Amino acid sequence: MSEYLLSLKALCRTYRSGEGALTVLNGAELTLSRGEIVALVAPSGSGKSTLLHLAGLLEKPDAGAVIIDGRNAGELNDAARTAMRLKYIGFVYQFHHLLAEFTALENISIPQMVAGVTQTRANQRSMELLEKFGLAARASHLPGKLSGGEKQRVAIARALANNPSLLLADEPTGNLDVTTSNIVFEELLHVVRSENTAALIATHNPDLAARMDRRIVLREGRLA
Repeated sequence: MSEYLLSLKALCRTYRSGEGALTVLNGAELTLSRGEIVALVAPSGSGKSTLLHLAGLLEKPDAGAVIIDGRNAGELNDAARTAMRLKYIGFVYQFHHLLAEFTALENISIPQMVAGVTQTRANQRSMELLEKFGLAARASHLPGKLSGGEKQRVAIARALANNPSLLLADEPTGNLDVTTSNIVFEELLHVVRSENTAALIATHNPDLAARMDRRIVLREGRLA
């Protein structure tokens, strides 16, 4: 077992178009331990989403390495990268992206069944998570019948459904009002800690960042 769950080594990423080149990351480095919750602070357009995509194996860096539990993802083929992503990583985005035709419980159960879990066990796990987020009574509701805060709670529960070692979240409460954002964020931190999940959470809210174990800042393509 590696000392760090996630290590980002000298990551570089440049996007090229007909108008020229835009360097987003230029030697970014980070280590994240098991059970640690880290705030990634950066203004919009600074590259935090790119960093999360690289850490989550959704993109490949131009240079540098993404190491998860001691394995260099850059040395893996696409199938192995997908398997690693399914085993280790859960994602939460600013918008919930729930499947409108499925209930809250079903939205959480589906990723588990895709991973090979039986429907019975998946539903049990889904109810456990809904209870942790105070949503047991909303299990049979479609997303259209849920409030914004409830939808985001379900999205977070879905990201945690397969017991990921690493949760990556991109402004997970950014679409919520201040009061709801604070409530959902506290629930997120509580559940992530109870699950002993490492988390890298992008936010531009200093109050939310202060509640995490530590804070890193992305500036000019580097982390400090």
